[in-house]
Amino acid sequence: MFSILDLCCKAGGSAIGLHRAGFRIVGVDKDPQPNYPFEFIQGDALEVSLDGFDAYWASPPCQKHSTLNSIWKRDYPDIIVSIRNRLISTGKPYIIENVIGAPLKNAVMLCGQMFGLGIFRHRLFESNVLLMVPPHQKHNGRIGENGLVTVAGHGSLKRQGENYLRWPGAMGISHMTRNEIVEAIPPAYSEYLGLQLIKYMPR
Repeated sequence: MFSILDLCCKAGGSAIGLHRAGFRIVGVDKDPQPNYPFEFIQGDALEVSLDGFDAYWASPPCQKHSTLNSIWKRDYPDIIVSIRNRLISTGKPYIIENVIGAPLKNAVMLCGQMFGLGIFRHRLFESNVLLMVPPHQKHNGRIGENGLVTVAGHGSLKRQGENYLRWPGAMGISHMTRNEIVEAIPPAYSEYLGLQLIKYMPR
């Protein structure tokens, strides 16, 4: 079984999908993650050893590039370049995930509608290997209609009449708290991309 290091892992949305794709996973995050479902190391993604893994996944903090920060204008950390440089130095396959607007290079975009999920949740993915994505079909409906929800930690919940109890079903995640799921991506995304990473593993 191939191994992958899951940097800035939080509670493990990406990890679930990578596990389904066939990887053995070790997660790393600076904060404790009691709900992370696999082997976990509490540590700094910019300092932890990268040795001994076949591939890498990284989800650097996204608040700096969130659309809401254009309003808040807070000074959030941005470690994307530092993470990228570390991963490039390994010479092995990697994927970096972040929000729309993040400075990822030659990134592809995934949407929940590509996987039949009850969300849009657009996310970007940069890699040093070729990644294919499904067609981005026209969105079917609006948030609050046809079972669609937005998984976000801001005031839209009341305005749009959503119930956060619907979030796990929409995301395909069952093991997280409300605050944890807000920071996750659907496992369907990482499973889809992880299966492509496997093809680049040495035989």
